[in-house]
Amino acid sequence: MVRLPAPSRRADPAGHRPGGTVIDVRDADLAACYPRRPEPTLRVNFVASIDGAVTVDGKSAGLGGPGDKMIFDTLRTVCDALVVAAGTVRTENYDALRLTEPARQWRRDHGLPAFPLMVVVSGSLDLDPGQLVFSDAPVRPLIVTHAGAPADRRAALAEVAEIVTFGEESVDLAAAVGELHARGATQLLCEGGPRLLGAMIAADLIDELCLTVSPRLVGGAAGRIAAGPDGPPREMSLAGILADGDMLFLRYARSR
Repeated sequence: MVRLPAPSRRADPAGHRPGGTVIDVRDADLAACYPRRPEPTLRVNFVASIDGAVTVDGKSAGLGGPGDKMIFDTLRTVCDALVVAAGTVRTENYDALRLTEPARQWRRDHGLPAFPLMVVVSGSLDLDPGQLVFSDAPVRPLIVTHAGAPADRRAALAEVAEIVTFGEESVDLAAAVGELHARGATQLLCEGGPRLLGAMIAADLIDELCLTVSPRLVGGAAGRIAAGPDGPPREMSLAGILADGDMLFLRYARSR
């Protein structure tokens, strides 16, 4: 269940005690720690091990924990739209974007629709229309693709989602983000995968990165949270730190 507690007397909205001590995630007002911003914002949420692995046995679930789930749910609650790559939808077996009743009430109390919009980015349209993320969706999802995507898959998916096209041979992410903003979805949350994050970094679209640091050494061939073309580094500023035992939750914001 989403926890959106009343503001803690022990924590400021950035997640710090007086004097800078990191506080427990359960003592924090999570909605204040991950606020909706007045300007359009693209926020990314990822988990990684302390040696940089983004998955265990191919999935991110092996890296999480109860505190991570609380933040995961809160970020979904406060966003306008959840953006995710098709590969992540398949690998993590996404179900419908249905929030708990307390989360839906929080959204209604803040003038938002009961559910955020699910947005799936896919160049190949290799998606199953019967997967719950589509077949059980409370709000018709949006699929973002490019002009070269297979026509037969496009027709099948059009039965369960709205399909929009940006780009000729690859998805134009900047144009897609602009379209979401035009539809009123200005607070965007991206949950991956690494290729989508890498492409967003290359397009200079990231405003915030929320990173859960899992206290595990994974080794092996697991990839990092971003994979994509080389580019100039982007400076980010540490905006908040929370903890759940040995697990850390870091929020970085674009340096202005």
